[in-house]
Amino acid sequence: MKENKAKLPLWVQDRNAVIDYDEGVKWRSGEKPDYSYTNQFLRSQSQHNHTPGSLEEITQNLVRTFEMEASHKEDVRQWLSIVTDKFQMSSNGGPIYTAKDVAEKGTYNLFIKKSQKYDPNNLNSSNELFHKAFKNGFLWEVTEVLSGPPNIAFKWRHWGEFNGTYKDYQPTGKTVEIIGMSVAQVTDDLKIISVEHYFDNDSFLNKLTSNCPLHK
Repeated sequence: MKENKAKLPLWVQDRNAVIDYDEGVKWRSGEKPDYSYTNQFLRSQSQHNHTPGSLEEITQNLVRTFEMEASHKEDVRQWLSIVTDKFQMSSNGGPIYTAKDVAEKGTYNLFIKKSQKYDPNNLNSSNELFHKAFKNGFLWEVTEVLSGPPNIAFKWRHWGEFNGTYKDYQPTGKTVEIIGMSVAQVTDDLKIISVEHYFDNDSFLNKLTSNCPLHK
């Protein structure tokens, strides 16, 4: 099994392998990210234990690597998971965004409408907002792969325990979960050319803000 993993491209191995391969990487915080704390919750709360080397695990690793790079690498040319000059991303048939858009604004800012419940200024502020709300991490996993390359269609779940503050809303300790599916077009060596997400954009904030806000 180790031999099979060694043959896989770096970006579809565990994201820690990509983090360790940090030659010349410009990290947003000045240092490489550390997922050791949230990984323990990922291991204990995941509903699926994919077979090593399976298409499910490969797809999951690829998306996790992309999310890590989008969140922590400033220079899109250093993102290993995508074809930089061709990359496109959209949600529910909406506007199409480039890698530069993702790097500058962040995925949450591109997909969640500005409102009283959500109005961050940039990627860093949105990350900080959700890190405070989900102290154990806002976790993600593939639940099912429906078709293989070059167009990988897959279902996923995104979840976290609301155990911190979100703006003026009290933590409930409840799990906030989003279910969705995506279609990723990939190259022969499994880099993402484009990805389309399909999920209920509003349900996330509705669940997060269903309790009464704190009184000031």
